[in-house]
Amino acid sequence: MASSNDTQSATSGFVPTLSSSRPVESRATASSTPPLGEPARIYQERLESRRRELLDCDRRVEMIANARLLLFVLGLVALIAAASTSFVPWWSLIPLALGFTVLVLLNGRLDRLAERARRAVAFHERGLARLEDRWTGTGPTGERYLDAAADHPYAADLDLFGNGSVFQWLCVARTRVGEQTLADWLLHPAPREVVIARQQAVAELAERLEFREDLALLGSDVRTGIEPGTLIRWAVEEPRLTQSWAPPLAALSSLATLVTLLAWMVGITGPSPFLTMALGLILFHRAFRARIAPAVESIETHARELELLAELLGRFEAETFQAPHLVTLQEKLKVEGHPPSERIARLSRLANLYANMRNALFAPLGGLLMWPLQFGFRIDAWRRESGPKVGEWLHALGELEALASLATARFENPEDPFPELVDPSQGPVFHAEGLGHPLIPRAINVRNDVNLGKPVTLMIVSGSNMSGKSTLLRSVGVAAVLAQTGGTVRARRLTLSPLVIGGTLRVQDSLQQGKSRFYAELTRVRQLVDLANGDRPLLFLLDELFSGTNSHDRRLGAEAVVRGLLDRGAIGFMTTHDLALAHLVEHLGDRAINVHFEDHLEDGKLVFDHIMKPGVVTKSNAIALMRAVGLNV
Repeated sequence: MASSNDTQSATSGFVPTLSSSRPVESRATASSTPPLGEPARIYQERLESRRRELLDCDRRVEMIANARLLLFVLGLVALIAAASTSFVPWWSLIPLALGFTVLVLLNGRLDRLAERARRAVAFHERGLARLEDRWTGTGPTGERYLDAAADHPYAADLDLFGNGSVFQWLCVARTRVGEQTLADWLLHPAPREVVIARQQAVAELAERLEFREDLALLGSDVRTGIEPGTLIRWAVEEPRLTQSWAPPLAALSSLATLVTLLAWMVGITGPSPFLTMALGLILFHRAFRARIAPAVESIETHARELELLAELLGRFEAETFQAPHLVTLQEKLKVEGHPPSERIARLSRLANLYANMRNALFAPLGGLLMWPLQFGFRIDAWRRESGPKVGEWLHALGELEALASLATARFENPEDPFPELVDPSQGPVFHAEGLGHPLIPRAINVRNDVNLGKPVTLMIVSGSNMSGKSTLLRSVGVAAVLAQTGGTVRARRLTLSPLVIGGTLRVQDSLQQGKSRFYAELTRVRQLVDLANGDRPLLFLLDELFSGTNSHDRRLGAEAVVRGLLDRGAIGFMTTHDLALAHLVEHLGDRAINVHFEDHLEDGKLVFDHIMKPGVVTKSNAIALMRAVGLNV
């Protein structure tokens, strides 16, 4: 997603630096390109291995294709010879036909192995792309979740969703429910005890590359479209087919109809008995058709997705874990001792068998066998038995895939630590050493420290355009979000208390709603004040607060808002171009400090070091930027 004019993007090459001391001491460094290390070596070795497997499969597929062609030609020659001469017996075609059939089966198996190898190659190539900062534009963007969170207090401000977003960087989920779970975790900070449990699970999954690779390779290459809500609603609906006598009666009626048909065909009876029984079948089916269709239509279109769901859960069931959270997830899956993979696979088979009625060649026979009724009742019986657990199965799969996404980030960035969440009774804190933004390339990631907590609960950040003020806020906000999902953070160390997060970095006007940017900003600030009144302290990220009004009103309004947030126990940042706002420190005492970013001219060009320094910025680059683009000022 596009950044504001003060935000350093991945292409600009810098991230702002943060400082923890008072006065602020610059400890930031822009490191040279760091070695990618062990994760890259492992990915590269496995990538080369999968490429060899793919090449071997392709070679064998080509050999089998040539052999099939040879057997086909030989069979055609043998058929012509058998038909035109008595020297070649007809039975000689049997070995050729058997050999051709075996080769077809082998070709199908090799095609599946080759497809798995292709997906394995893509899996490791994407891992290397993330390590080499080439991942933008690959993987799901999660934009649907941004649309659903239009009034969210930080989703748009922190670039959580969209192309080049935090979600796209993190997400390796195969299913819609996995994507949904990860998005929910990013949008809703978890309680401290849940975060700690997730951290243990993420740490264990990070070490199980083979398992995570299997999750990425099982089943179809198409991302499943199962909508969790739709499937759960279908599963818990009241049963529609409860007449236990109907299936056996339908089976007896079908058998009687087939017997009368056979008797008519061999001349034992006339057509009347068959036509009478067939009419009875039609009436029988019409009596139940209105109940059968709703019972199966919601699941019929998802048969392939259910197969993938069964395969993923089956792989999870087969693994042995130590992390309590993963063990608990496995235990929740069982229904009377039967794993969900078996139950879902059975439902998938029933749905596929029911779908055979769509085959025009099979439909007449299926009608005689009362196929829709027989399998409609079986599907409805499955729902009565297993339907109440479907929500838990989907929830477990979503959690597993979300944890696997966080574990992938942990594996690929072993230098990124798990943050420490302190007891909230200590008051709101955010202490970071070497904090950076995870979406900024490693080679140009400038880091430093930040320290928020009593006595300092506000940093007023001044600086010129493009100096990195907004990126500072995003770095802090993204770290707080990831910390409270259970994942790792881009820092040397991070300690924080449970926090709610809110920002004004990407507040925009709306023509459809008739809202100006200033009014939209007021609405967001009102939302942040309400959040500050909640049980969990607020971490606020105010970017150029009230820039849409005059300097006098801006200063009075900003001071009142910030003072009110601090009085409610909130901590946070406020960036500004207006140096009058920097004087708020004089009215807030030791609760606030001024810090700034600056630039300098070098060979006639503006250069930014993105290192945060103590105090108020003493110069502006606006005139220099105007002249740089050719304006005569």
